[in-house]
Amino acid sequence: MAVADSPVPDLAGRANACADRLRASDRVLLASHIDADGLTSAAVASTALARAGIDHEVVFEKQLDDAAIDGIAATTYETVLFTDFGSGQLDAIAEHESAGDFTPVVADHHQPADADTELHLNPLLEGINGASELSGAGASYVLARALEGPDGDNRDLAALAVVGAVGDMQDSDGELVGANAQIVRDGVDAGVIETRTDLDLYGRQTRPLPKLLEYASDVTIPGVSNDEAGAISFLADLDVDAKRDGEWRRWVDLDGTERQTLASGLMRRAVASGVPADRIEALVGTSYTLVDEEAGTELRDVSEFSTLLNATARYDRAGVGLAVCLGDRGDALAEARRLLRTHRRNLSEGLQWVKTEGVTHEENLQWFDAGTRIRETIVGIVAGMAIGSPAVDSSKPVIAFAEESADELKISSRGSHALVRRGLDLSAVMREASRAVGGDGGGHDVAAGATIPADERDAFLAEADRLVGEQL
Repeated sequence: MAVADSPVPDLAGRANACADRLRASDRVLLASHIDADGLTSAAVASTALARAGIDHEVVFEKQLDDAAIDGIAATTYETVLFTDFGSGQLDAIAEHESAGDFTPVVADHHQPADADTELHLNPLLEGINGASELSGAGASYVLARALEGPDGDNRDLAALAVVGAVGDMQDSDGELVGANAQIVRDGVDAGVIETRTDLDLYGRQTRPLPKLLEYASDVTIPGVSNDEAGAISFLADLDVDAKRDGEWRRWVDLDGTERQTLASGLMRRAVASGVPADRIEALVGTSYTLVDEEAGTELRDVSEFSTLLNATARYDRAGVGLAVCLGDRGDALAEARRLLRTHRRNLSEGLQWVKTEGVTHEENLQWFDAGTRIRETIVGIVAGMAIGSPAVDSSKPVIAFAEESADELKISSRGSHALVRRGLDLSAVMREASRAVGGDGGGHDVAAGATIPADERDAFLAEADRLVGEQL
């Protein structure tokens, strides 16, 4: 692929070097993370490898710690492709590389460790923001484009890359920007993505209208949000047939005029209720529709697709999510939907627990310790939901603890983009505070995680509080 053809020209040289190494390998082990971005990263890379005729196997890791890297080194693969993680663990990976255990190829977007490796595709190395401009799936997509043969075209994989970016909350200001926007353009050109300015509420494809409005918590509208009767009454006052043949309609079922009527009514209600102007603006954003997927299903809307994927790997069923990404619309999709119902119930119960128990406030941050009451693979999602709810103070980052094992605590932290603009970098906080107590961590400025010894919680909190105070 010519450099000019790269969706992210600044990364073309790195992508081509990685692609050349992969082509020269007999077999490749592809290791990826278990969230929506990790699953789509793996699917994009796996499809590109298959199309290039490169024999490979896919494995998933909850976290890429020393034990996981040792396990990878013990395999017979000479080349290992890491997607959506690897950069932050390069110090450990580099030791195995120098010992001749394997050659690493890394396509990631997280903060790199101090060590480096020759085949390292990461937007941060070229001054591109890995938290808001390119996701792990985006990095895999740049690699996939570099793996195209003379007559190949991997632009259809932009659809999965966009699911990964949105799953990684990179559209939090209403649309995808930077390198992500170029990937969207590729998807539009390839005929797999459609964009439009739309009401920015989760569940446009699948939720009945009252539920769409009731559960819209990003922008709280008094008398509608978190209020089932209020949402139904609001719809009754509009000149829109909210029901048809006795069944509630969904946003996807409305025509353009009806959508306009509902959106305008929502804006008027927000203004009348005193919702701040910047929050009202957040009601409108860019929607990304996957045109090859069936209308009215979770797979048609990238936000709903990413939630479906989170519901698989976070319950130790990464293979199910990968199969859906690779096109299985039979058994794998049915199983993913079953897992999604469980996931939604667990998230709802987790958020309710945080609201009931409340959070503990330190000077610069707030925290809760869920113990075993919230699964450690979803406690970060619950923390993110709490940030958007009245349960926590949005002027401080929130730190969530959950029991990973008898010996270890899993930590997830979430902030807001407003706090990041003021200097918050949770990646640095998690890494430094966890290492100070014998653990390790990292991630992004707005969302990061760590693992620490179970008895070091209070010492970790004191150090994290100090670090956040310095940043803000």
